[in-house]
Amino acid sequence: MEVVTTAEMKLIDHLAIDEYGIPGIVLMENAGLKVTEAVCRQLGGCVRGKMITIFAGKGNNGGDGLVVARHLYNQGADVRVLMMAHPDGITGDAGINLAIWCKMGQKIYHVYQANGINMVKIALMNTDLIVDALYGTGFQGTINEKTSRIITLINTNPAPVIAVDIPSGVAADTGKIQGACVKATVTITFGLPKLGLVLPPGSGVVGKLAVVDISLPAALLQRRGDIPHPPVREGCCGVSPLNIKKHLLDTATVSSWLTRRKPATHKGDFGRVLVLAGSTGMTGAAVLTATACLRSGAGLVTLAVPAQIHDAITAKVPEIITLPLPDTGGALSSKGLVTILAQLAGVDVLAIGPGLSQNPETVKLVQQLLPQVKIPLVVDADGLNALAPNKANKLVLKNINAPVVLTPHPGEMARLLGVSGAEVQEKRLELTLQQAQEWDCTVLLKGERTLVAAPDGRLYINPTGNPGMATAGSGDVLTGIITGLIAQGMETTQAAAAGAYLHGWAGDQGSADLGEHGLLAGDILKYLPRCFKAVYG
Repeated sequence: MEVVTTAEMKLIDHLAIDEYGIPGIVLMENAGLKVTEAVCRQLGGCVRGKMITIFAGKGNNGGDGLVVARHLYNQGADVRVLMMAHPDGITGDAGINLAIWCKMGQKIYHVYQANGINMVKIALMNTDLIVDALYGTGFQGTINEKTSRIITLINTNPAPVIAVDIPSGVAADTGKIQGACVKATVTITFGLPKLGLVLPPGSGVVGKLAVVDISLPAALLQRRGDIPHPPVREGCCGVSPLNIKKHLLDTATVSSWLTRRKPATHKGDFGRVLVLAGSTGMTGAAVLTATACLRSGAGLVTLAVPAQIHDAITAKVPEIITLPLPDTGGALSSKGLVTILAQLAGVDVLAIGPGLSQNPETVKLVQQLLPQVKIPLVVDADGLNALAPNKANKLVLKNINAPVVLTPHPGEMARLLGVSGAEVQEKRLELTLQQAQEWDCTVLLKGERTLVAAPDGRLYINPTGNPGMATAGSGDVLTGIITGLIAQGMETTQAAAAGAYLHGWAGDQGSADLGEHGLLAGDILKYLPRCFKAVYG
């Protein structure tokens, strides 16, 4: 599903109004009707006799709230509209709907006045439901002190809250919350979801998110960033430079990327993988990665490990081919470079990093190997740490002539960039997109709502996963899934995005059965085939 910035959504609205000729007040009416339907569902299908409190601001979001008020009143609800702005400042389509409400003989409670807080307290005493139409997607900055107090009263009231388009206080382009913010039970958003609804911390106050149709032309909502559009005549109805490149992953999208298997096939048809991983004390990381490749459908997986731990590895997973390499103190030595390069001639994708260690000889090996790789590669964990000096990653990545997927967690991303982990978390979206372009590779930044960015500007946001997956080995499983998908021919960015989705989904299924506290990386592997089966089904 496409996800839009505020500017992109404004452009869509503008095109609907100016190019297709749909009046703005019609879009507002449709939006209000959809919210009204949501209110009815929340209250069991009937609103007659129910007390509903609507908080309305001065913009179009408040206008939507006034439409909701009218329809609920017509259905027999006891509606109270609490305005946060002077009526003289409410213009345009919102002003028209305010005038209609007043001509219906209905009262407006002006809570911006001195006694506004007391009005709010009284209005909320017996309310059955609250509609948040205070601030829309244009909100930026922080909520003022008085509105903060009102939002606190909303959040502490037991009645369900339905947010119109976006909970008030959430920044629509980033999901950031600075100060007070409405915590919604349900958020009804129009046309397409906005970035702030699917990125934390905003995603945490949305409640159940419903994306509804308000009669925006379908052509405006389907201009995907990863599908080229034919050239069109300037000025033609419905034509625009809009090219949406941000997406919220879902099962349908991932399913569309997977290739169905034909009856007449053999293991070589599903790709050959080389995994370079492991060191003394870190055999588990190597095994988890290689096993995840197989569980994701790769045909043949060779696990190359330091000779010292080879025997311990071979007994763990009989389906994996193993290759002992020269080592130094239980870690890979740079003396294995020639053997690795020879092995790469017969494989389709390389995964490097899980459990490798940061032994100086291993770091040297990684830095020498990567520029010579000619096949797609997935770099994780100590493979990333080998690139951590900023000069090293710029030099090495610049000289790789193959598709690359980097899978850092925030700490690894911080080391790659030479910044603090806090800065990475503060600028997750910007840094992921920026570094994908600068490094000319796919960047997968792990964490709540994992982000996957391509050099061409595509961004995928992953909604699956849970805190129980913050466990040793979870990232190694993800590396294996992505590698296994690439082995079967999937484009690298799509493989990273699909891998993140399936990995998180398997973790969600494991958490549902076992709980978050005891979830292990091996459990994610256990549930992974079920997720593939569901996606293929």
